[in-house]
Amino acid sequence: MTTATAGGAAEPGAPPPPITQRSTKKPRSVTGTRRWVAVCFLLPALVLLAALVVYPIVYSVVRSLFDTGGSTFVGLDNYGELFSDPDTFTALKNNLVWVIVAPTVSTALGLIYAVLTERVRWGTAFKMIVFMPMAISMLAAGIIFTLVYQQDPERGVANAVWVGVHDTFTESSAYPGARPRPNSGMEKTAGGSFTTEETVRAGESTGLPLVGIPPAKVPADARDAAAARAEEGKVTGTVWLDFSPGGGGKAGEIDSGEKALAGVTVEAVKDGRTVATTTSGEDGTYSLPAAADGAQLRLPGANFAQPYNGINWLGPNLVTPAIIGSYIWMWAGFAMVLIAAGLASVPRELMEAARVDGATEGQVFRRITVPLLAPVLAVVTVTLMINVLKVFDLVYILAPGATQNDANVLALQLYLLSFGTDTEQGVGSAIAVILLLLVVPVMIFNIRRMRRERRR
Repeated sequence: MTTATAGGAAEPGAPPPPITQRSTKKPRSVTGTRRWVAVCFLLPALVLLAALVVYPIVYSVVRSLFDTGGSTFVGLDNYGELFSDPDTFTALKNNLVWVIVAPTVSTALGLIYAVLTERVRWGTAFKMIVFMPMAISMLAAGIIFTLVYQQDPERGVANAVWVGVHDTFTESSAYPGARPRPNSGMEKTAGGSFTTEETVRAGESTGLPLVGIPPAKVPADARDAAAARAEEGKVTGTVWLDFSPGGGGKAGEIDSGEKALAGVTVEAVKDGRTVATTTSGEDGTYSLPAAADGAQLRLPGANFAQPYNGINWLGPNLVTPAIIGSYIWMWAGFAMVLIAAGLASVPRELMEAARVDGATEGQVFRRITVPLLAPVLAVVTVTLMINVLKVFDLVYILAPGATQNDANVLALQLYLLSFGTDTEQGVGSAIAVILLLLVVPVMIFNIRRMRRERRR
């Protein structure tokens, strides 16, 4: 290859002179698209973003500086009222509980589900079942758990299970709601028990008539009551339902057709101390030894205690944990799916090497699986924290009116103040700004974390 020199001769091996030519085309973006074309495509999204996000934020900030009517500038007075209001303070405290408990438990359960279902054949079916609650709305979930948390064990699933477990280990009372017949010589004493006013003597028979038991509650196999025979050296008597079907009969006496009350505990008490105890038989009769001579007869309150009715899940003490439980039921599946996707990308060689070196499954989980899943766990936790700060519908649907203040959260307080009976839209806008300020740090943390992940 030869090139021409200044004298006209070509010099072999020299590169040709560069050709300089100024381009008249407009610069393009990295993707090769003209900027105005990109702006045209982005313009509708930017307009919607400004209308649905930017404008409401700016308006809420401005509105929080005015009074309820929006005509008088009050500065930061709404914020001062917000932090001095006990209902708002309760909402803020409950939000703190939500942010700490709900994302942590949901992520932990999602991690456990993802790890445990990885090795079973029916893992896919289990994941589908756990994820199914995500397909329903918060409103529907609230209605479902309203039924789950019903106080009546015959209607509420939670109390049906709880009462079943309780009754397995604790004996229920024989005849709940029963009481002695009026003017029968027995008075109510401590602990719901009933004690005879007079002392009893050996060789005598003392009847203990009871009422207040609906016929439907009397056992179907109950026998007719029998009059106890007096026995020398013993205190005897009968415990029976002093009620004749169809009416009639004489009060305080055993009439035909009146039923025996079996299994009733009868105690002999002297000077506040129990000296003898027995239980009525199938025919209602009981017998106490000679130690009962000169004692008073007492029917302990355990004979008549009302059946255990479970826990008031939506009461003032448990309403917030109960609602958080329903939230976890919905979102644990979401956490499981994301963590399972991250678990699929974890190098299996590291786990196998650890097992070969003698590590137990617990050590592999704590020292290899969890550290490698840390980015995914952070994504799930932060996402749930943002979601929890906005929780509203579950609390609004589940919490009864009597305990709604105990379960209050900031989003619900915002709604009640802005659109409730006594509207305070200035304070409501201040709560909206506070919610925004609480969400922003979490979002900034999430964005920085994602940028660090891209650099890796």
